[in-house]
Amino acid sequence: MAGRAVLAFSGGLDTSVVVKYLQEERGMDVVTVTVDVGQGGSAAATARRARALGVSRHHTIDARDEFVRGYVLMAIKANALYESKYSLATALARPLIAKKVVEVARRERATALAHGCSGKGNDQVRFDVTMRALSGLPIVAPIRDMDLDRPTELEYARRHGVRIERVAKKYSVDQNLWGRAIEGGPLEDAAAEPPPDAFEWVSTRPPARPVHVTVGFERGVPASLDGRRMRARAIIERLNRVAGAAGVGIVDHVEDRVVGIKSREVYEAPAATCLIEAHADLEKAVHTKHETRFKGAVDAEWAQLAYSGLWEDPLRASLEAYIERSQAPVTGAVRLRLQGGSARVVGRSSPRSLYSARAATYGRGSTFEQPRATGFVELWGLQSTEAVKLDGSGAARREVPRVRRGTRRPT
Repeated sequence: MAGRAVLAFSGGLDTSVVVKYLQEERGMDVVTVTVDVGQGGSAAATARRARALGVSRHHTIDARDEFVRGYVLMAIKANALYESKYSLATALARPLIAKKVVEVARRERATALAHGCSGKGNDQVRFDVTMRALSGLPIVAPIRDMDLDRPTELEYARRHGVRIERVAKKYSVDQNLWGRAIEGGPLEDAAAEPPPDAFEWVSTRPPARPVHVTVGFERGVPASLDGRRMRARAIIERLNRVAGAAGVGIVDHVEDRVVGIKSREVYEAPAATCLIEAHADLEKAVHTKHETRFKGAVDAEWAQLAYSGLWEDPLRASLEAYIERSQAPVTGAVRLRLQGGSARVVGRSSPRSLYSARAATYGRGSTFEQPRATGFVELWGLQSTEAVKLDGSGAARREVPRVRRGTRRPT
């Protein structure tokens, strides 16, 4: 298979092996694309690694601000947590990377698109679906197509002179400014505690003294930190450092992958943990209970789409139309206490808050007239109490008739 392939290139084991495979086994000219979404490291070093592998051209695209504006901010507005745990860092970045790869492929007159995903993970779905939605080019995924495992990849890399960093030999790591995902090695034992060397952002020995931070929101968007106006990206980067130092942001859970596998996943997401917790709390203060209940269902569906690689599905745009409308009153400040690995809301204020201390107080001067509640309570429970009376048992349950052994149940 000759031609030119444009490869989403991270510079790690998988994509380095893919470069050599496409060149040696497929006879293809390879163009690599690295999209900077805040993964750290040296862009120049990644470019040198690509050139050392013999690619014909390498593209580095700084998409950090676009990542925040077009993906992360909506995740904050949607309180996006897949299965109530995962803040979707990798899942959010993949459709953006796929889009940039397609754009480069058009300029390079490529005949194929390529990525280094395995057949067991979610990223293959995220890349494939987005690439197919945006381009008609065939997709080559050698790790998946050849059923390569990690030891085989390491041996292939050794035979072809591909240098791999030491940490890559132990863990598979993906990170961007919204979070860091760590897989493989000792983490595959779901019963074992992750070794300290798995973590880079979050301290496993945080200081005993608490740290307080105050996040200001304007229409659902983080706009200030501790009273200082800042761009959202700067707030995220700052919170990753401050909350990470306080031990906040480690997520360790068993996750349901798109392909049906249950996997043990470990993440570091200090800023995401703080911002989603703060944003959700502020929403509860300014939304009615009906809005809060309904938006929870919308948020869960949005997170499901993002996680499952369905970023281009029309449903996302429809959900986001509602989410954006719901953010009109979400302006205010939330104070968080960071201590011992936890981020706890300890205060919130908003000019649009529906909370009234004068109505809620149990002290004198309350504006809530308690005698009026009597009729409300009677009407609120009217159907339930009548159902219990008609049941005849004095409780809201119905006895299941017993069947003697050897007898048939009536049909």
